[in-house]
Amino acid sequence: MARDRREGLEIKVVNPPETNNVTVQNSPANRRRRERASFAEFRPFKLWFPWLVPAIVVANIVIFAVSMFINNCPQNSANCSARFLGRFAFQPMKENPLLGPSSLTLEKMGALDVSRVVHNHQVWRLFTCIWLHAGVFHVLANMLSLIFIGIRLEQEFGFVRIGLLYMISGFGGSLLSSLFNRAGISVGASGALFGLLGAMLSELLTNWTIYANKFAALLTLIFIIAINLAVGILPHVDNFAHLGGFTSGFLLGFVFLIRPQYGYFNQRNNPRGYAAPSAKSKHKPYQYVLWITSLILLIAGYTTGLVLLLRGTDLNKHCSWCHYLSCIPTSLWSCKSRNVYCESSQIGKQMNLTCIANGRTEMYKLSNDSPSKIQQLCSQLCR
Repeated sequence: MARDRREGLEIKVVNPPETNNVTVQNSPANRRRRERASFAEFRPFKLWFPWLVPAIVVANIVIFAVSMFINNCPQNSANCSARFLGRFAFQPMKENPLLGPSSLTLEKMGALDVSRVVHNHQVWRLFTCIWLHAGVFHVLANMLSLIFIGIRLEQEFGFVRIGLLYMISGFGGSLLSSLFNRAGISVGASGALFGLLGAMLSELLTNWTIYANKFAALLTLIFIIAINLAVGILPHVDNFAHLGGFTSGFLLGFVFLIRPQYGYFNQRNNPRGYAAPSAKSKHKPYQYVLWITSLILLIAGYTTGLVLLLRGTDLNKHCSWCHYLSCIPTSLWSCKSRNVYCESSQIGKQMNLTCIANGRTEMYKLSNDSPSKIQQLCSQLCR
């Protein structure tokens, strides 16, 4: 700055703007870099590390291996599948087409048997049956689906909400199964898995805007549901559990997986002193309505189901076609679960069993066999 004494004027010298720096700052590459940095700083939803779903998968596989070890098919049957596996060989295909243990082994380990739940008050079977599987195909289909869906849900919503959703949905599937399928036993994590599918659907509906490809997510759900429904027509796998788990999970999704709207987060991240045109609430009104309605339906449904179960109510008597949802008989297997009776006689160290239904007779070596073991031999003889 200089002063001219003759004119009494003050002259200011201003440096010219640095056009090159402005051009560089406004370049497309820098704009994209600033946008990425801004997006990285704005993370409204925390991503969780998924450990619970992999742990559930490992636990199910280990329990299936234990059930095959306890089953010990070569000791109880001469027609085992894959006998080269030794103690882990599978029951004959006609008895269990899913390549797994016998019904007696599953029942011993905690399969859902309604008569034991009602008459012996073994309500714990509504939970233990979730961790058992009828065969290799059954456990693989469930665990692959669980990994595909469960890990994403756990990353988005955390292990607490997904763990509660998994167990409550599994219980809901067992409860509906026990009300309709009173004949035979039922096992599988399909009810809990369908609960995750139902929750994914309700989460898709209530948080529709967060999905980049909504129709791809919907097609994925339909594909996995179709696979599990196809498995459900086989013995020991119960589609009533699928339906109960799906309904429970669908309602639980509105309770556990509700998301705040994006406008609420944008409002919280506005600069200080910025006056927003209108304040945004955390949730939309329809989300509150779905939350309250779903909670009421869940409480009412579970309470009513438990009361009907403990009273010994069989809802299948009021539905002439419902049994086809549980199992479809074919020439390879039978869906009938009937009591079998055999006559036995002991000759030295051998026992002679004769099936009353078909007249077949077989000799067995005695080795301090328990009554349950003899009943299993009788069941195999009467097939």
